[in-house]
Amino acid sequence: MQHHHSYNYEANQHQPAVHIAERVIEEPIATKAAQSTVTCVYQTNIASFWRNVTVMWCKNLMNHSLSISVSCPETETSSTCKIDLKPWHFWSKKGFKSFDVDGCQVEVFWDLRSAKFSGGPEPCTDYYVALVSDEEVLLLLGDDKKKAYKRTRSRPALVDAVLFYKKEHVFGKKCFSTRAKFDERKRDHDIVVESSTLGPRDPEMWISIDGLVLIHVRNLQWKFRGNQTVSVDKQPVQVFWDVHNWLFAPPGSGPGLFIFKPGNGNSLDSGSESYSRAASSRGGDSDYYSTQSYATASDFCLFLYAWKIE
Repeated sequence: MQHHHSYNYEANQHQPAVHIAERVIEEPIATKAAQSTVTCVYQTNIASFWRNVTVMWCKNLMNHSLSISVSCPETETSSTCKIDLKPWHFWSKKGFKSFDVDGCQVEVFWDLRSAKFSGGPEPCTDYYVALVSDEEVLLLLGDDKKKAYKRTRSRPALVDAVLFYKKEHVFGKKCFSTRAKFDERKRDHDIVVESSTLGPRDPEMWISIDGLVLIHVRNLQWKFRGNQTVSVDKQPVQVFWDVHNWLFAPPGSGPGLFIFKPGNGNSLDSGSESYSRAASSRGGDSDYYSTQSYATASDFCLFLYAWKIE
């Protein structure tokens, strides 16, 4: 059964999820450009350190790009490789670049010539992006894994990279969608947020996963912040929302925020500090890292920023 909790935001600031929402919602973005972004942060071992690898896909009407940043613990900086995927240049969709990370050469191989997209900046199928160092594939994105290993002539890393969190900015009028994998051993799930804030009926909102409406919030003007635990493939997933901006702020001034966290309420407590730091650091593009601990799949968290446009 689903468990639904409506709470007063100001009266429950001791809750870890609320602290996350408070810190994440402050992140600015230029809404005029309507630039959709998907940021995924992975943990992997590069040059003797567990590091964050931040992969960001960006797309607007004119540009499409991919940037990969690797945290450098000793200097508290990042090394970044940026790739411009110009839609009118076929040659830019396959390539190779190398960059330096704390004196270690890291190579990026990509092939997106046949990549399929579902409206967002991140491809869905028929592509690969491989991060390689010392003849090891440290991070492999996409489903063309055989082609990636053949081209890089490298072996898989001894320890797989783990997706720590995913953050996505989407733009729409009433409907916002994304994909996320709550369990690395299972498939991606389609997540859709729909809202109706105008008209004769009270404002309301629906959150669907894989085509099933799991959350329906009526009287949204009174329940614009809340949380609910739902079941996805017999696994509990916590869902938090804050759509105050949709109802009480000028159009385009701020997004609605949705957080999806696998597990029960206790699992969020232990990682709340990490998520808060990761989400607020450097405007959201985290350089949070740990040399002693390694993230697990249960640490994953999805932040969805839903920007309403006229």
